[in-house]
Amino acid sequence: MKISNITFVVISLFSMSIFAQKANTDVPESEMKAIYEAVKTPHKYGLVLTPTDNSQKMDCPTVFKKGKKWYMSYIIYGGRGYETWLAKSNDLLHWENVGKIMSFTDTTQWDGNQKAGYVALQDTKWAGSYALKKYDGKYWMSYFGGNTRGYEAGDLSAGIAFTSEDPTVAHEWQRKSTPILTAKDNDVRWWENRKLFKSTVIEDKKRLTGHSFVMYYNANGDSAKNNIKTRWYERIGMAVSDNMLDWKRMIDEPIVHHPVGITGDPQLQKIGDTWVMFYFGAFWKDRKGAFNRFAASKDLIHWTDWNGANLVDSSESYDELYAHKSYVMKYKGVVYHFYCAVNKKDQRGIAVATSKDLGKSILNFMVH
Repeated sequence: MKISNITFVVISLFSMSIFAQKANTDVPESEMKAIYEAVKTPHKYGLVLTPTDNSQKMDCPTVFKKGKKWYMSYIIYGGRGYETWLAKSNDLLHWENVGKIMSFTDTTQWDGNQKAGYVALQDTKWAGSYALKKYDGKYWMSYFGGNTRGYEAGDLSAGIAFTSEDPTVAHEWQRKSTPILTAKDNDVRWWENRKLFKSTVIEDKKRLTGHSFVMYYNANGDSAKNNIKTRWYERIGMAVSDNMLDWKRMIDEPIVHHPVGITGDPQLQKIGDTWVMFYFGAFWKDRKGAFNRFAASKDLIHWTDWNGANLVDSSESYDELYAHKSYVMKYKGVVYHFYCAVNKKDQRGIAVATSKDLGKSILNFMVH
C-alpha cells in the first residue's frame, strides 16, 4: 500500500515524539552512579532474625518506625503456606518476634492457605521517618494470597488488608473479601497470567500516574513473547487506585524486567527528586544465583535500570545460595540493607548489610 508523503511525515513525527518522551524520562548515567554510591552496603553484619524451627522459611522483610522503636513485617512458610508476622527492635540490629498479623483461615476462602503481606503507604523519603501513614482512618497492607496448600502453590492473587488498630501490636488485620487483582482477570497481561507475587504500595502525592496510589508487583505468565516461552520468568508491573480498595492495571508491558529469570520484589524510596526501586534478580544469563539491584525513575512510570555491580551478592555461609529480596533504608547516616539470606541447606532468615562497619552478628541458623 502506497503511503503519502504527508502520512509518512506524521508517522515519523509521532515516532520521534514517543522516542523523545522516553529519552527525557531516562535517569542519566551519572545520577545512577551517584545513587549506587549513596545506597551501597559493602559491610555484612549478618543474620538478625531466624525461624525458631528449622522447618520454617523466613522471607521478605519490610521495616517501619513508630515512636522510638522499629518494626519489621515478614513472612514465614512452614509447610502449609505463608503467614505474615511482626518483629520489633530498638536499634535495627537486634530483633524480637511480636506475633502474627495474618494467619491461616478457613480454606473455603480465596486466601485460606496463603497470606504473604507487605505494609503499605509508608513514608518513602530517603532517611525520612519510615512511619506508616493512614488513609481513610486505617493502616494498609497489600499481600498475595491463595487457598492451595504448599510452597507458592495454586492460584496466587493480590489482596488488600487494613486495620484501625495499632500496627505495632500483633493482631489479625481485616481483609477485603475478594482479591483486587488475579491472573484470570479480563485485562490480565501476557506476562502475569499465572501467579501474582509480592507487591508494594505507595502514595503518589503529585499524581504523576494520574492516581493517588500506585502498586508495583511481580508476576509470571504462561504466554510466549517473541517466540520465547516465559512460564516461570517473573517481571514487575504496576496498578493504580484512588481509594486503596479498587485497583486497575496500568501499562501493558512490564516496567522493569530482563530477558530471562526473575525480576521481583520491588521496594521504593525517594532520593531527592528521583524514585529508586530496589528489587532482586535471579537466574539471569550473565549473573549467578539471586542478588539485589535497583532501578530509578523521575515519573514512577519509566524506569532506568542500573547496569553496574549488584548491591548484595552471596558471599557468606548464611547467604551462600541466595542473597535477595531487599528492604533498603537510611538512618542516622547509615544505610541498612535487609534481605533474605538462604544457605545451601535452604534455611532462610533475615540478614542485613550496612554502609558502615557495625561489627558482626553472632546469630546463626539452628543446626540439628
